[in-house]
Amino acid sequence: MTAHKSGDPTTLNRLYGRQSGPKLRAGQQQLIDTLLPAVSVPEEGEVTAANLFGYDRPLHFEIGFGGGEHLAYRADLLPDHGFIGCEPFLNGVVTALGHIRDQALGNVRLHMGDALQVLDRIPDGALSFVYLLHPDPWPKARHAKRRMMNPGPVAMIAKKLKPGGEFRFGTDHPVYLRWALMVMNGHPDFEWLASEPKDFQNRPGGWPETRYEAKARRIGHEVWYFRYRRN
Repeated sequence: MTAHKSGDPTTLNRLYGRQSGPKLRAGQQQLIDTLLPAVSVPEEGEVTAANLFGYDRPLHFEIGFGGGEHLAYRADLLPDHGFIGCEPFLNGVVTALGHIRDQALGNVRLHMGDALQVLDRIPDGALSFVYLLHPDPWPKARHAKRRMMNPGPVAMIAKKLKPGGEFRFGTDHPVYLRWALMVMNGHPDFEWLASEPKDFQNRPGGWPETRYEAKARRIGHEVWYFRYRRN
């Protein structure tokens, strides 16, 4: 029997899953060619609010933003905050660029690629919020090492959040739910902000429904919402 490679996303150093879908239309390609370079996180150097936006401000970080609905909603809600979104899927990045253009969001920066490479360049204690909403569950046991909810990434998130900062996680997959609870319950740097079931069964304020979540509900999935405070 062949042994599976051990580790988690912080040590595997590769992205899994598709990174592009249907061919882009001309208008979508124009967004990639013109707007993406203007709002991309620089490829080198320390990633700080001052470097990205010209002055210090609360900084938010979303891992795998999908189509960018949540990212755009939060950025529009908090225009004096800075937002970094990372997503490897080209078509999702195009959709997020449309939100940035249509809503004139000057407080968003994007990275098309591995979120952990950018997160590693953020100074410790610099983030106010980190979001991980409906990540790929990789439900097979042999793929568990690919899950973003693993000790390595969670430790990195804890290190980058300031004391009192918040980590928000959402999923509709029961296997991933159990796995995530196991990982988070074993982490000493986080306090679960829930005192009763409704705290994780109902969407908190300021947390919009994404297209992925709406699709999950249409096919009968329950959705769970988790908020953790950095000690």
